[in-house]
Amino acid sequence: MVIPIAVALAVILIGWAYRAIRPPPPKICGSVGGPEVTSPRVKLSDGRHLAYRELGVPKDEARYKIIVIHGFGSSKDTDLPVSQELIEDLGIYFLHFDRAGYGESDPHSSRSVKSEAYDIQELADKLQIGHKFYIIGMSMGGYPVWSCLKYIPHRLSGAALVAPFISYWWPSFPDNQLREAFLMLPQSDQWTFRVAHYVPWLFYWWMTQKWFPSLTLTNMLSPDDIEIVKSLSEVPSTGQERITHQGEYESLHRDIMTAFGKWEFGPTDIRNPFPDNNGSVHIWQGLEDRIIPYTLNRYISHKLPWIRYHELPHAGHLFLFKKYECESIIRALVLSQDIS
Repeated sequence: MVIPIAVALAVILIGWAYRAIRPPPPKICGSVGGPEVTSPRVKLSDGRHLAYRELGVPKDEARYKIIVIHGFGSSKDTDLPVSQELIEDLGIYFLHFDRAGYGESDPHSSRSVKSEAYDIQELADKLQIGHKFYIIGMSMGGYPVWSCLKYIPHRLSGAALVAPFISYWWPSFPDNQLREAFLMLPQSDQWTFRVAHYVPWLFYWWMTQKWFPSLTLTNMLSPDDIEIVKSLSEVPSTGQERITHQGEYESLHRDIMTAFGKWEFGPTDIRNPFPDNNGSVHIWQGLEDRIIPYTLNRYISHKLPWIRYHELPHAGHLFLFKKYECESIIRALVLSQDIS
C-alpha cells in the first residue's frame, strides 16, 4: 500500500514541478486570441515580425539616421526628450523598434546576443534607411549595441551606449572586478542573475514563485532618477500596456536570460570599428547609478581607448530622459567627426 501511495505522490510532484517551470505559450500579435497589430511591422527572413516607429525628418531627406534600442521593460513607444528644433537643424531621422518579444514584435525562441545585431541589420535593410546608420542603446539596450559593434561594425556610422548593461560573466574580464561589482547588488538580484546564467530552464519558475524575492531593480533608483520618474509620470504615456502583452516570459524573462547567458565575446575583445576616425563610439555613465556599477564601464574605456567615455558626476541611471543630457548625447554621436 505504501509503494503505490509513494508512486502517486511522486507523479503528482513531478507534474506540479513540470507545470511550475514550463512557461505559458506566447500570445502572438495578430494570431487567434492574441493582441491585435496596431503598428507598422517588417517581416524578417525567418518569418518573424518587428514592429517599428519612425520619427524626425523623412529618411530620404535625413543627414543622420539613428536607430534607438530600448531597454528592459520598455518599447518603441518610449520618447526621447529631443526638441523639434534640434531634429530639424541636424536633419535627424529616428527609427524606434520593439525588440523581440516586446510590444508588437514576435518572440524569438532562439534569441541570442548575436541575433539582436542581425535583427537590427535586417530592420534597416527592410526599411531601406541606407547602408550605414547610428545606434543608441540605453541600459539593457546596451548589449545589442555591443552585438552590433562585434558582428556588423561595417554597417555603423557611430554608436552610443547610455548607462549600458554589464554582464557579470563577460569573458576576458578580471574576475575580481566582476565579483566586486556583482556583490554590490541586492541578494535577490544576485540570485536572479545566477539562475538566468546557470539554469535558464528554471528562470520562469524563479520569476513567478512567491517564496523568495526575485528582481528589485526598481528599488535601486538614485535621487536624480526618482525626480526623473516623477517628471515622466506627469506626461501621458502611450503603449505601456502593450510592452508585455505577448507574455512576460517572451519579453522580460528572455531579455534577462539572453543578456546574462553565455557570450561568444566580451566588449574588450572588440576592435575599433572606426580606425580611420570616420565615426565614434561613446559610453555615457552616471556615477550615482545604483543599477549599473560604473567601475566596469570605466574599465572597458581604459581597455579600449578609442571609446569616448563620459562620466556624469551627479547622474543616476535614467539621465537619457533629461533634455539637456539627451541632446548632448545625440550631438556628440553625430557631430563627433566635425569636432574631433
